[in-house]
Amino acid sequence: MTRSKLHLTLAAAGLALMLGGATLGGAALAQGRSADALRASGQVGEQADGFLACVAGCDADTRAAVNDINARRATAYREVAQRTGVTEAAAAQAAAQRIIASLPAGQHYKPLGGGWTRK
Repeated sequence: MTRSKLHLTLAAAGLALMLGGATLGGAALAQGRSADALRASGQVGEQADGFLACVAGCDADTRAAVNDINARRATAYREVAQRTGVTEAAAAQAAAQRIIASLPAGQHYKPLGGGWTRK
């Protein structure tokens, strides 16, 4: 494994732990809605690109929480990319692989180029 891949793997593992339950601010924090809670609701799933999305229609509060988490994830992916010398997309996809692998049964995920799947 190259040094860059090792750094990316370690960074992705840390990101996956951090982003799995992503701490929130603003409206999402007031509602107490973490990524874990949103996924458990069945309305939201993980995508292989490293971001959350609504599986079907979401209400405005859920969409706001998803947008907040995704903004925080984008910042984290950018920081990892800068530290490790990989693209932001590569950092995001590496984190997504770890998050999706750790999803409990029954939660939704969407592989690259695929549709929503229930684990």
